[in-house]
Amino acid sequence: MDIASLTAFLAPLLPALLNIGGRVAKEAADAAGDEAVGFARRLWERLRGHVESKPAAQDAVDDVAAHPEDEDLQTVLKVQLRKLLEDDPQLAAEIGQLWEEGQAASIVTVNVTASGAGAVAIGRDAVGSSITTTAPPPVQ
Repeated sequence: MDIASLTAFLAPLLPALLNIGGRVAKEAADAAGDEAVGFARRLWERLRGHVESKPAAQDAVDDVAAHPEDEDLQTVLKVQLRKLLEDDPQLAAEIGQLWEEGQAASIVTVNVTASGAGAVAIGRDAVGSSITTTAPPPVQ
């Protein structure tokens, strides 16, 4: 499972999940839609106890909830979530299963970016696919 995608999905919804931020939390929840918020709540219900038991993880969640758009804070949260999931394979499997369900239902999407000459990015399945790149024109 891609921890970066999980973090990016949860970050704007954390104020609503933690019931903080008043108007900002309501706007984030409204923008995401009922299905996404419900799915985020399912994820958060599984993660919450584990996060609360680790002060560094709780601090990261609180920071992102206060500033959901801050990419540096999201990076810290991503590291803390990765540690939680590495330390608990059962939790990782459960979150991975939930994430797959969200992807299958098109609640969450995986965004990938490829840059540079001949770069290829694949966000999901590419089984049986042919991938062709073209070389950039020579620099003169």
